[in-house]
Amino acid sequence: MSQHYGNHKRFYPPFHFFTIPLAVLGLGFAIYCCIAIPTIITGLLVLAFFLIAIIAVMARMFALKAQDRAARAEEKLRYYILAGKALPSELRMGQIMALRFASDEEYLALVDKAVADKLSPDKIKKAIKNWRGDYHRI
Repeated sequence: MSQHYGNHKRFYPPFHFFTIPLAVLGLGFAIYCCIAIPTIITGLLVLAFFLIAIIAVMARMFALKAQDRAARAEEKLRYYILAGKALPSELRMGQIMALRFASDEEYLALVDKAVADKLSPDKIKKAIKNWRGDYHRI
């Protein structure tokens, strides 16, 4: 399946449709139990589900940060190969992540436009004419 602006956002089903909903439901049930039967055990149950939810979200955030760092390094190398100089330091991480979808033919011009016009990541993605899919990010 070809990737484009309309379908490039990815969901990781075990996380988005199982882990997070289960943690939220468990937290809600624990809070209900704590209100209905206020004991130290139900209080600890609330704390446990709260910690599970926080740990799940943090694990996802850490994984995305690691992927962002790798993608930033790839884009710096790609820019250097195409332009023969360093990627402009004015670009923010979101802009760099959006630029990774641009084909090599339009990449340099789009980098210049993103820096000059301070384009948002969404505007960068919408400006891409020849989409280069990223099928490895989860």
